[in-house]
Amino acid sequence: MAHLFFAASIQRHIETPEREIDAHTLGEAFDTVFGEQPRLRGYILDDQGALRKHLSVFIDGQPIRDRQRLSDVLGDASRVYVVQALTGG
Repeated sequence: MAHLFFAASIQRHIETPEREIDAHTLGEAFDTVFGEQPRLRGYILDDQGALRKHLSVFIDGQPIRDRQRLSDVLGDASRVYVVQALTGG
């Protein structure tokens, strides 16, 4: 099972404790979480179902490649981190 973590900056808006998820893709993992916490969907995804620009997701330390369809594959022991993207200059 993949292990899913949401950064404190996200939990400030919606409580999202870390959890183990049985999913093959990032999209499947998010669907499971959104089924339990529907309000989280609007914070994580835009109107087209893509990852919002102000967020970054890392699977096993690597940034995801598919921000539109969320088709990145999860392994049995993957660690997924959802964090607020850093901007500024």
